[in-house]
Amino acid sequence: MQSPNPPAAVYSDTAVRQFAIMSVVWGVVGMLVGVVIASQLAWPDLNFGIPWLSYGRLRPLHTNAVIFAFGGCALMATSFHVVQRTCQVRLFAPGLASFVFWGWQAVIVAAAISLPMGYTSGKEYAELEWPIDILIAVVWVAYAIVFFGTLAVRKVRHIYVANWFYGAFIIAVALLHIVNSAAVPAGWMKSYSAYAGVQDAMVQWWYGHNAVGFFLTAGFLGMMYYYIPKQVGRPVYSYRLSIVHFWALIFTYMWAGPHHLHYTALPDWTQSIGMVFSLILLAPSWGGMINGIMTLSGAWHKLRTDPIVRFLIVALSFYGMSTFEGPMMSIKTVNALSHYTDWTIGHVHSGALGWVGLITMGSLYYLIPRLYNRTEMYSMKAIELHFWMSTVGIVLYIAAMWIAGVMQGLMWRSINADGTLTYTFVEGVKATYPYYVVRVIGGVLYLAGMLVMAWNVVMTIGAGHSVRAQIPMPAPAHA
Repeated sequence: MQSPNPPAAVYSDTAVRQFAIMSVVWGVVGMLVGVVIASQLAWPDLNFGIPWLSYGRLRPLHTNAVIFAFGGCALMATSFHVVQRTCQVRLFAPGLASFVFWGWQAVIVAAAISLPMGYTSGKEYAELEWPIDILIAVVWVAYAIVFFGTLAVRKVRHIYVANWFYGAFIIAVALLHIVNSAAVPAGWMKSYSAYAGVQDAMVQWWYGHNAVGFFLTAGFLGMMYYYIPKQVGRPVYSYRLSIVHFWALIFTYMWAGPHHLHYTALPDWTQSIGMVFSLILLAPSWGGMINGIMTLSGAWHKLRTDPIVRFLIVALSFYGMSTFEGPMMSIKTVNALSHYTDWTIGHVHSGALGWVGLITMGSLYYLIPRLYNRTEMYSMKAIELHFWMSTVGIVLYIAAMWIAGVMQGLMWRSINADGTLTYTFVEGVKATYPYYVVRVIGGVLYLAGMLVMAWNVVMTIGAGHSVRAQIPMPAPAHA
């Protein structure tokens, strides 16, 4: 006999929990490696003469760990969480979601082993060799099947805007990875790019800038459009603006990559197109930032009392600053000063530490307690401490790099009356040294904040228990 009250369907959050925890773990690892290499630039002997600890091998390990391990795990955790709640269905193919988790961890471990050993394709943000690239493609296709499969079986007709951003990020990263990683194998851990010369550089920076545009921007905007309204308890300020933001951003970003190749062998017209589209990008970027910040309308008091809201809103402030600075640096006359200097490093980290880092931390602080049947994290004071450590660390880091970068650019272009260089390169390096030390201090503060978060997460999990969240049932029809 059938039960009159069948058991309620529940969300599939196992992969969400796994990815959320590993995001914190890999965040600590990636930022620790960042502090090590920043220290090596200030004190070169810190590699101890060990090849595996040399700057050239640890630097790609740091970028891959922070972008694809810390950021990637956070994106997968939040996308699997958001798509279920906004579609009111269980995750499509939970077994495949488990494969995505373990496959992605295998990619990360393979990177952590191969990069210090010196196996690299030499491509920025795409250093991993061809066997690992193939594994990435397989895992990514599985990720897409789970995400879009969940959208396909949704019970809600409308597709919430966060899912548009997550979906665009998944499709674009697949396209970017497969095209840029095309290579001819020459051994198990050696390959040659399918492209040559300036074409290779063009394809690489089409990939490199759109890794920023889609992996580090579109995906995290998906977080912003779900977790800020949730934490604030207010609807998105303008849903219409969010749709305009989406279409303008994803169309424009694809064309901005050539601005990385100003004053190179790339044709001038291509460089100029990259500059023009970079300047156009300012409009949709700031539209999204304003939309997120204005979601606090009527709830501004929460900035004083809720450190999680502070994480989310300050992240948007850094997003706005970075997306103003990027287009400005793409202008050829500005780029003539900034190119190859530490100003670029400051710009990258204002986006990475300020935007990506803070929006991830704020989103995870909302998400993790709810996965373990708690209303909030174990210690709100620890979140407050983490916020200030991170913010001060970021400001020290990027201010030091801005000053160092402008100084380097001015020293390198300074010439005497007879046309000779005013400063030797070594004099520029010596003048930069104090700012490298300040960068290390900022990085240590940021890493220490991440360790505080890791402690808070462990205590939260220990105090709570895994919860099986139910899918809301449709309201009964009235007679």
